[in-house]
Amino acid sequence: MQIEHLPKVEVGSCNTPLQLLPHLTGDLGKNKLYIKRDDLTGLALGGNKTRKLDYLVAYALENGYTTLMTFGGVQTNHGRLTVAAAVKYGLKSILVLKGAKPDYMSGNLLLDRLMDTELVFVDTTAYDHLPPAERAAKSQAYLEECTRKLVAEKEAQGEKVLNIPVGGQGVIGAAGYIQAVPELMRQMEEQGIQAKHLVVGYGSTGTFAGLWAGAKYYNAPFEVIGIPIEPDYHSLQQTADFLNQISETYDMGFTCTPEEIHLELGPAEAPYGGAGYNLPDRETWETIAHLARSEGVFLDPCYTGKSFRGFVDLVRRGKIAADSGAIFLDTGGAPGLWGREQLDFAQGLFWNDDRNITVFKAQ
Repeated sequence: MQIEHLPKVEVGSCNTPLQLLPHLTGDLGKNKLYIKRDDLTGLALGGNKTRKLDYLVAYALENGYTTLMTFGGVQTNHGRLTVAAAVKYGLKSILVLKGAKPDYMSGNLLLDRLMDTELVFVDTTAYDHLPPAERAAKSQAYLEECTRKLVAEKEAQGEKVLNIPVGGQGVIGAAGYIQAVPELMRQMEEQGIQAKHLVVGYGSTGTFAGLWAGAKYYNAPFEVIGIPIEPDYHSLQQTADFLNQISETYDMGFTCTPEEIHLELGPAEAPYGGAGYNLPDRETWETIAHLARSEGVFLDPCYTGKSFRGFVDLVRRGKIAADSGAIFLDTGGAPGLWGREQLDFAQGLFWNDDRNITVFKAQ
């Protein structure tokens, strides 16, 4: 089926703004810099997964599924939006979260509980002492075992469960960002924007791959650059294979080799992706503060804070926006700002020094 004919619903409001970043442009002294506000997709505080869910929910409804089940870390943004999409369309939902149940509810977990989804924590801390490869293999095997038991239990109760991969990654979910490209191109034309680069986070790769495929298919005027949001990122070969699967599925007529995929990792001593997935780091938080203070836009410490750090550094070094403008795709995730581990880290950066804080106390 051609991508233009793939069934979809409207989970959120995905004609999101494309905005100039005037103060950041002035601060960096480069060509015009823009932000595509996919943090403003409307549903459940917004985020990029909404575009993917337009197609995933349509698939679920067309095929008689009653329950959406997906996976992620304890603070998964994709999970929050999947639950909200299920609520909107009268479906049940299950979040399978990789990790122990936290002692304290914070961030996305509060929103998940408000929507009354079923939370399943898969705790593999018993494998922490094993070498990394063995730990990963045993953890994955245990996750799959738990998932099989869970699905069997729900099916015995008469439910039909759609298993949605981490981040909505897959050819159906990727359609959301393939079709975001003509929207972006139309906005660029309407606003007279010249931009040769589009920078986005590179995680489970569904968003990046959709944009790359869409840019290729629709002959976009920009190159898509990915910023890995953790050191252990998908290989270029894996992503090229996925892109070729997308092309074949939707008869898009392109092939991709690993050499055609453009990632920027940052300096070896301080990579943009930080120390690990959702691990707090000073550089990311300082980047979040930079955009908040210059434009009043909030990033998150797991994804967009890291990818925006890469965006700014590439502009400063003249690798992008040297001879044209550049666009940053804000994929959302702001609830991650008040996840417990991130809040604890932020205390020392923004609260304990009393800068710009005055207290009047009556005697």
